[in-house]
Amino acid sequence: MKGFTLITGASGAIGGAIALSLAKEGNSLFLHYNRSEQKVVELKAQCEALGVKADIIQSDLSKRDGVECLLGQLHSPIETLVYNCGTQNYGFYQDNTDDELYELAHIHLLNAMRLTKKLVKPMISQKNGQIVMISSIWGERGAALEVAYSAMKGGLNTFVKALAKETAPSNIRVNAVAPGVIETPMMEDFSEDVRVRLHEDIPAGRLGTADEVADAVTFLISEKARYINGHILDINGGW
Repeated sequence: MKGFTLITGASGAIGGAIALSLAKEGNSLFLHYNRSEQKVVELKAQCEALGVKADIIQSDLSKRDGVECLLGQLHSPIETLVYNCGTQNYGFYQDNTDDELYELAHIHLLNAMRLTKKLVKPMISQKNGQIVMISSIWGERGAALEVAYSAMKGGLNTFVKALAKETAPSNIRVNAVAPGVIETPMMEDFSEDVRVRLHEDIPAGRLGTADEVADAVTFLISEKARYINGHILDINGGW
């Protein structure tokens, strides 16, 4: 059996798809969530039906103490980390409160770095480990009305590239995927007109799916990607 994989934000559409994809590959899982307990309980049952062990852990990674809370619930070493947490923050940058900025910084960047710092030490000792961050197209290009979010994801991308250089000698790979617009329940907040314009703007003519993001993550973790390190993989239909 493979070592444990920790997936943060597993109760969301993308996190759940990643969990099921990795469960099919035989990975034992820690499924992290913050609020959506029923969804993660259902996901645990689905993963266990595939023959793997799946344990649930809860913490709020938008708070400074979220990492300590999460780490206190782990009972086994982590071989693979998939950091998938995130929240929307749509509006003019000047309207962001300081509290909103701190929460965005913690969930998208600071706690990703702090959690990685704790988990990478035993990976280095074992000379084995994989880390995949879920970034965003806006971390590479920036987006009006999502300025703070874009900044955090941009920082996450640079963190991935820099850490990969530092850990590659220890046989640890650090990569990220940068989805474009993905068909998830969060898209229900947008009007039909906006959705139509998005379909028209994306060269592929459609939104991506959570399963397509999960396939990319599964590939980056696999031995087939053993020479891919420090890479940000775009998943955006050519957008």
